[in-house]
Amino acid sequence: MTARKLAVILHADVVGSTTLVRLNETLAHKRIQDTFRRFSRIISSHGGIAHEIRGDALVAEFSKASDAVSASLSFQAANFIHNDELRDDIRPDVRIGVAMGEVIVADNTVTGEGVVLAQRLEQIAEPGGIVIQGATYETLPQRLPFDYEDLGEHHVKGFVKPVRGYRVKLKPGAATPVPEALFHGEQTVTKLPDKPAIAVLPFANMSGDPEQEYFSDGITEDIITALSHFRSFPVIARNSTFTYKGRAIRIQQVAEELGARYVLEGSVRKGGERIRITAQLVDAETGHHVWADKFDSTIHDVFDIQDEITQKIVATMEPELAQAEIERAAVRRSENLTAWDFVLRGMAYVNRHTRDDFKAAQEFFQRAIDLDPNYSEAWAGLGWSYLRAIELCGVDERQGLIEKGMAAGKKAVKLDDHSSIAHYVLGLSYVWAEQFQTAISEVEISLQLNPYNAQAQRGLGNRLDLVGRTTEGIIKMEQALQLSPRDPNCPKLMGYLCRAYIDHGQPAEALHWIERAINLRPDTPDLRYRHAVCLAHLDRVDEAKKALDECERLQPGFLTQRERWRPYSDDERNQRFFAGLSRHGLLPESYYKQ
Repeated sequence: MTARKLAVILHADVVGSTTLVRLNETLAHKRIQDTFRRFSRIISSHGGIAHEIRGDALVAEFSKASDAVSASLSFQAANFIHNDELRDDIRPDVRIGVAMGEVIVADNTVTGEGVVLAQRLEQIAEPGGIVIQGATYETLPQRLPFDYEDLGEHHVKGFVKPVRGYRVKLKPGAATPVPEALFHGEQTVTKLPDKPAIAVLPFANMSGDPEQEYFSDGITEDIITALSHFRSFPVIARNSTFTYKGRAIRIQQVAEELGARYVLEGSVRKGGERIRITAQLVDAETGHHVWADKFDSTIHDVFDIQDEITQKIVATMEPELAQAEIERAAVRRSENLTAWDFVLRGMAYVNRHTRDDFKAAQEFFQRAIDLDPNYSEAWAGLGWSYLRAIELCGVDERQGLIEKGMAAGKKAVKLDDHSSIAHYVLGLSYVWAEQFQTAISEVEISLQLNPYNAQAQRGLGNRLDLVGRTTEGIIKMEQALQLSPRDPNCPKLMGYLCRAYIDHGQPAEALHWIERAINLRPDTPDLRYRHAVCLAHLDRVDEAKKALDECERLQPGFLTQRERWRPYSDDERNQRFFAGLSRHGLLPESYYKQ
């Protein structure tokens, strides 16, 4: 699809990239790509779209000039710190141009006068600098903490009239403006890129029997799973949508908090062999019902009802979806309804978090397998229930659970190689077995099959950081937060992001994430500890001391226990993590050395 419009365009390139490549071609290309990935994340956090990376250049689009300039200043400050810590001469310095003009967007490529003008202005900028067009300067609010230097008019190639440029810098002592989309308080407005997302709320149990709760939840999860097989649009993760279970809430509020355009809600009434399912799809932008329907049938036709609901949703969101993708996305189910019912019951238990729950889940999954040994989803559920139990078991039980989880995961993948959840479970088993490269490969396959699998994004991102691929890890973890912004595991994931950003040399960004996490879980000493690490890196010593005191208040003896903790297997990275605490002598030396 081609679109012509007026936009604010950012064009950036690496200064002297040819020289860097001559010094070390492999390392130079790696660092240039890393530079633009870091910049792309900042662009996204400021409401922009990084359309493409062209070798040593990046092109991005914004709707507001203030966002484009703020993103540029944020990146240049972070890139200066990042490059300053490199121990060789391969340091990608970036120059940036920002302009307004007409552009043509097609197939994620942006061209047109606005792009050319931004590129010409970027060529005027100095290394690490930003130059904006005069017309762009005139749209910027005066309240912003920016200093401008008028560079006069320039005759630039491809333009008849001269173009006035302004050099932009941050005012001394000022901080870059916080993007409006960033988190404030307990809730955040999430924006998923480019494509409309859908959130499926838990269907209400109208059976009058609390024992049937698993069935209505299972219907909901089945619809989420079926939709996730389509790679054309994001599906908000179950862990986020189920936080609204049993709550009266406005659809528009749900859509805002989850970053969804469409919201599906409904109810299930089951009595004996009879079943009634109601469903309605709401366009949150207008508040109007796109469609609503009621399905009366027998339990034996429940799969047909689910398929019909799914197809109606797909037809609304992607009316031109190719038949090939529809066939590829067809859900492989058991034909045995009793086995399917056991899987629903197993999932109801596996989503809880006690040893007894996991044991009950394993029993239900095994009963499903006994009825249908070729049921991939049952094997995946069984493997998942074993692996989730590891966190609650003793050391003597761990190896046995890992082996059982891996065996079940392998069986699930063998039975359905196109199952994202099966590959994710197998990858998770390899994580516990500390076979990290194999684990990463399996989870990457899971994401190829379903790019919107928030659990896979979270697990892969954390693991990528731990093995040294920190830039990629950060991207995956932030994508997981977009896909599941209300997940109860969000504070833990934000703690992982804090660790990754410290390793990446961006303590201010790490502080942003850990303060979000603490706002959600103020009672967690581990988060307070990471808060102290960030504050120490930023030389806010008194605040760091208070954060350490808070760790002890929440859990006496915590710091003594923490003395044995090392976030990374690489001692150099650990020293970098603890550098702030070490520099200010806030903890004994035993914390900083192996």
